[in-house]
Amino acid sequence: MRKLRAIWMRFVGLFRPGRDDDEFSAELEAHLALHVEAGMRAGLSEAEARRQALIRLGGVEQTRQAYRERRGLPWLESLLRDLRYSLRTLGKHKGVTAVAILSIGLGIGANATIFSMVNRFVLRPAPVGDPATLLVLSTIPKGERCCNHFPLPVYEDVRNQAHSFSSMAAYYELIPASIGGRGEPERVWGQGVTTNFFDVIELPMVLGRGFAAGENTAPLIVLSETLWKSRFGGDAQIVGKPVLLSGRTFTVVGIAPAAFHSVGQILDTRFWVPLGVTRELVANLPPDEARDSHWLSVVGRMRPGVTRNEVEAELNTLAGRLAQSYPATDKDITFPVEQAGSLPPREKSAVFIFLSALGIVVLLVLSIAGANVANLLFALAVARQREMAVRLALGATRARLRKQSLLESLLLAMGGGVLGVALSMGATRGLSVFRVPAPVPLDLAVNADWHVLLFSFGLSVLCGLALGVGPAWAASRPMLVNALKGEDALARPGRRWTMRNLMVVGQMAMSVVLLSVTILFLRSLESAAKIDIGFRSQGLMMLSVDPRLNGYTAEQTSRFMAQLRERAAGLPGVDEAVSTDVALLSGGNRSDGFTVPGQTEKSGAFTYADMYMVTPGYFDALGTPLVAGRDFAGEVAGGPRTAVVNKAFAERLFGNTNPIGRRVSGGHWTYEIIGVAGNAKSRTLGEDARPILYRSLDQSIVDDPSEMGYTLVVHTHGNPAALAEPLRRQVYALDPAMAVYNEETMDDHIRAAYSLPRAAATLFGVFGGIGLLLAAVGLYGVMSYGVSRRTREIGIRMAMGARPGTVERLIVRQGMILACIALVLGWPAAWMLSRLSSSFLYGIQPHDAVTFASAPALLAAVALAACWIPARRAAQINPTEALRAE
Repeated sequence: MRKLRAIWMRFVGLFRPGRDDDEFSAELEAHLALHVEAGMRAGLSEAEARRQALIRLGGVEQTRQAYRERRGLPWLESLLRDLRYSLRTLGKHKGVTAVAILSIGLGIGANATIFSMVNRFVLRPAPVGDPATLLVLSTIPKGERCCNHFPLPVYEDVRNQAHSFSSMAAYYELIPASIGGRGEPERVWGQGVTTNFFDVIELPMVLGRGFAAGENTAPLIVLSETLWKSRFGGDAQIVGKPVLLSGRTFTVVGIAPAAFHSVGQILDTRFWVPLGVTRELVANLPPDEARDSHWLSVVGRMRPGVTRNEVEAELNTLAGRLAQSYPATDKDITFPVEQAGSLPPREKSAVFIFLSALGIVVLLVLSIAGANVANLLFALAVARQREMAVRLALGATRARLRKQSLLESLLLAMGGGVLGVALSMGATRGLSVFRVPAPVPLDLAVNADWHVLLFSFGLSVLCGLALGVGPAWAASRPMLVNALKGEDALARPGRRWTMRNLMVVGQMAMSVVLLSVTILFLRSLESAAKIDIGFRSQGLMMLSVDPRLNGYTAEQTSRFMAQLRERAAGLPGVDEAVSTDVALLSGGNRSDGFTVPGQTEKSGAFTYADMYMVTPGYFDALGTPLVAGRDFAGEVAGGPRTAVVNKAFAERLFGNTNPIGRRVSGGHWTYEIIGVAGNAKSRTLGEDARPILYRSLDQSIVDDPSEMGYTLVVHTHGNPAALAEPLRRQVYALDPAMAVYNEETMDDHIRAAYSLPRAAATLFGVFGGIGLLLAAVGLYGVMSYGVSRRTREIGIRMAMGARPGTVERLIVRQGMILACIALVLGWPAAWMLSRLSSSFLYGIQPHDAVTFASAPALLAAVALAACWIPARRAAQINPTEALRAE
């Protein structure tokens, strides 16, 4: 304790030196006066008594210095002095400081932005208690890569027989519902969970509690904090109050924290109800006893001391046991596990490849920026060569000089880190404008949290050390004779290749890679914009409703949609009004396997096809041509089922024969083909033509209702966005409690479908542009510096008769040699890296000839400009002034 107090007193003494010095001086003078007085009493003169007192004391200044060292922390004082000196030095070179901070800031900002994405989608654990011990279970047939949910009986078997878990819970992932509260009715999504769900995931409530045992069929609800604040104004007394959910009354028992959306973190769900109530909100759920209907997600909490390997081994044993007991349904089933919060297996590999490619690109950007800064620091070391030589001649150690140079480098890196974090925050906000089209709510927000700040700080320190070591070492070991004469203290006679030249070659080589990838994605975006989507986007307005959520029967839903179409068609400017279940290019819809009756999948033609419900006039409204047959007309619920298929469907099942009048079977129904429509993009822009089967909405709505609701599509020759409010009024005129959602024009919907190619092109374009600019600045800086160091040589050449054009060619040739070497090194690397991007390109191949021909040409042009400007300045040197230069 005494030692800590002494250290604290020393630390405090650093910040009040004036008062302590005055007090000590007074005490020292009093001490001297006592010794002088004692000497005088001993018979000495006053002068001699004072001299003897000073000898005994050891000197006034020496004593004061000893006191200062005991009072303070010498190492900290030294660091503060170095820090002040470094700030003054960087302030004297404002241009170098600004360029260095900007370069490092761009590099760290790019890396922090991508790390924010990695942190969000890969590293961030689920917002639950002890996420390391919470596992998500799936069912996968052996030999397949896709994952399935659990049937209820299988979940119960695993829960009861797996002893590696202390507890296990199940939930139904998505329940659409209409909820009241403040303002207009809103459609939200929730989950049906077992009563122990919140206990298993160990989620504390903001208010109230989770569900208790025995409440599996009770009309209770847990609201998310976000929904509680937006719909109910954050009412602190809401626990115990009733809320209306899809026309049914539920009692609020708890409020879940806003950070929790779902275990998987991608779905954005806003409420939770007991699993036993789910059947009241979702139609067509499989029977509880069905072992072949997969509909439940499962999470389990590992027991303390149990390892992941032990869990997997027990589940494998259990899978074999169930396969023996239920061979018809459970044969060859395995139970893989994933960490809670991990990406779904289907998306994990694509996200990993995309983020890996971006990670390589931003590391290249940082490397290019680092090479620029290292060159600047080398140039700064040369500018201070005489200062360093003088300090060495006066006794300063080389270690002291290196420490000073490293501190300056660290300050530059920290400044760049602060700028990089600010740029990253702006970039992550900019990424939020890219909206992924999906029929279900997704939470894809990316933010810079403390993990990103810590990453940026660590990267800044690493950059400061890595970029400062070389210049610091070189600056501390100058050739003293040259330095004191004012010559280049870092020059080494006979060297044609300098460190700065090597770094420029590295910069340009990395820029070849960046530029190639950038052009590749820009061409991909251009190609995506030319893709024929198979329907028009202009003049279409859409909005969705789900009458089932308000208790409508199938007949009432069909009648409501018919009345809504009639009212919409009567609005001024509306040409056509039709309905469908889900708009094309919404990221996915129901699909099924189809065969020709009398044939099996093995013996006859078979295809999977996406299925859409539509009303008569749909193809005319969307501008999709009917190439054969007719449109729907007057189909009724009890009549023979009819279908219009697209060309891809007809070619898969019928080849070149006429499909009109033929029948196809899929699911539980058989359809007669009455028409063939042109191909249209169904799920994504980059897909090959997928088979599509369009069926009558009024026929399908009875026994196969849409879980996504129903979409009204109207066509106008005017501004479709102006129809949003009139259409909404028509919905409320039919039913004031009906929730309206997904209001958007088809142009906006298509723009969202372009989000992935736009995001990729934007990210790679920005990073590639930054890299190219930094490389050009680096090459320009090296050439400009070389010209400035060779002023006298150039002056002598011109005095001896060299022409300005000859001098220009000399300088340009030296710079272009560096650029050509960089092209030779960078082009193969770019060729190999482009293979990573094949999954994200639209309409072009990863080894696109135009890209790999234009990237080197563009880089060569930029390099030529960067060399020509210093060369032109060199050619304008006045020989007389050059010969006078020191």
